Amino acid sequence: MELYKTVAGEGQATQIIDKSRFIAHVRPVKTREEADEFLSKIRNSYKDATHNVPAFVIGDKFQLQWGSDDGEPQGTSGAPMVQMLVKEGITNVAVVVTRYFGGIKLGTGGLVRAYTSSAKLGLEAAGICRVVEIVRMEVSVEYTYLAKIQNIAANSLPEGAGDNADFIIENIEYSDKVKLEIITLPECKNDVFSVLSNITSGSAELLFEEMALREIK
Repeated sequence: MELYKTVAGEGQATQIIDKSRFIAHVRPVKTREEADEFLSKIRNSYKDATHNVPAFVIGDKFQLQWGSDDGEPQGTSGAPMVQMLVKEGITNVAVVVTRYFGGIKLGTGGLVRAYTSSAKLGLEAAGICRVVEIVRMEVSVEYTYLAKIQNIAANSLPEGAGDNADFIIENIEYSDKVKLEIITLPECKNDVFSVLSNITSGSAELLFEEMALREIK
């Protein structure tokens, strides 16, 4: 199940609107301290800019939301960027859009569009990924069943529960038996183990199981 979306890494994008240059910087963050550090870094890098407008959203349920207009007319830059992030379902991210004023005023609506579109370009440059809940299982099987299990394993995590037996093999350990680290979605785990049990004539042994989060591009 998809819990939320975030950015895969850092990103930067630039656009010119009516002679003003807008530079968006984006970075994944998980705490307010990380966000503040990133915002300070960008401000220091662009001390000569007219504005450095920051925004961030943090938490799996978007618990922490903050933005500043940094001297732009109230409600025209920081808040719209925060609203855009929440609307798009993107969290654990900090954004700073730097503006070098080009001499032409954009007006209230123009500023909102300029800052949100610049932030979106930054997000695209960083890359959006889904954060999903997964099940990690360690299963022991006889060597004779390995090839057949590998043949039916997927190449990537399933998007949903379309095929309830979808799984990937993340790691293989060879000892007296073969230990497989298998990843699947929570709604698929029972069907996956049933398939493994059928392949191995009931000899597959579940050694370990845990829930975790995984980023999927």
